[in-house]
Amino acid sequence: MYPSMIFNSDQKKRWLMKFSQFPKLSSMVISFVFVVFLFIAGCSDQQTSGKNEQAASSPDEAVKIVYVDWASERASANVVKAAIEQEMNRDCKIRAVSLVAMWQALAKGDQDGMVAAWLPSLQERFLEKHKQDVVNLGPNLKGTKIGIVVPGYVDINSIEELKDHAPKFDHKIIGIDPHAGIMEKTEKAIEVYNLKEFELISGSGATMTTTLQNAIQEKRWIAVTGWTPHWKFAKWDLKYLEDPRNVFGEEEYIATFVRQGLKEDKPEVYKFLDNFYWKTGDMEQVMLWAQDEDTSYQEAARRWVDKNREKVETWINN
Repeated sequence: MYPSMIFNSDQKKRWLMKFSQFPKLSSMVISFVFVVFLFIAGCSDQQTSGKNEQAASSPDEAVKIVYVDWASERASANVVKAAIEQEMNRDCKIRAVSLVAMWQALAKGDQDGMVAAWLPSLQERFLEKHKQDVVNLGPNLKGTKIGIVVPGYVDINSIEELKDHAPKFDHKIIGIDPHAGIMEKTEKAIEVYNLKEFELISGSGATMTTTLQNAIQEKRWIAVTGWTPHWKFAKWDLKYLEDPRNVFGEEEYIATFVRQGLKEDKPEVYKFLDNFYWKTGDMEQVMLWAQDEDTSYQEAARRWVDKNREKVETWINN
């Protein structure tokens, strides 16, 4: 009910006199509310700032390196880990993922860096997609090569000759990760060289080398996707089939990429990764040692770092 319906005349006067003071009271309330608002906003800013500080990378936290699970990249990732832990006295965590996930993790800033970008053609589409979100530190190894590889006892020398011997190869070319650039190149080679009787089999690097080993032991003809550096060239007598139409291109390189902000968060790690550079023989040595059933890639990498301290020092101090 309204005040005029329940108050008598004197009560109405007193009520109106009090009501006339409401503007002042309202002003006071508004001022009070405004002060409270500023206080709450300040607390919110502090909480947000705290969250941002927590989100920012701590200089002392573990270095996170991501890599695609190929033998060559297991070697490089473990050598980076060994150098950081043994020579820089920092914790380093390495993580093997798919090729797609490797680039995504770096672009999102979930990982600090990777030394596994085969360029310019093999991972070109990933670089094109994520180049705005990653930092390119350039090559860490030059002289890589890709193509179709067969054992030395296979008496053909060119990709063009494959179509005349499809049954001997069981109509298959054994490949690796379906997202890898070498798989795209091989699909193109099948088209360009009219190898319509062949099927490209996807899988993993480990599956490919196991299949290759079994075929070599039985002296069977086999064709696989191959790349240099790789330990299989040191272990077995293998050869690249000639590529007269240049589908697989010329020599390429492996590059290092890091997340945005690494230079500011962990400058010494950024410097190390920027300086990291070695040769195909270095990588193949680590891979070859790791093929010993009693030696892991981690142990092989530590052994290589111990034997190459001068080179490792240039990565840290240059």
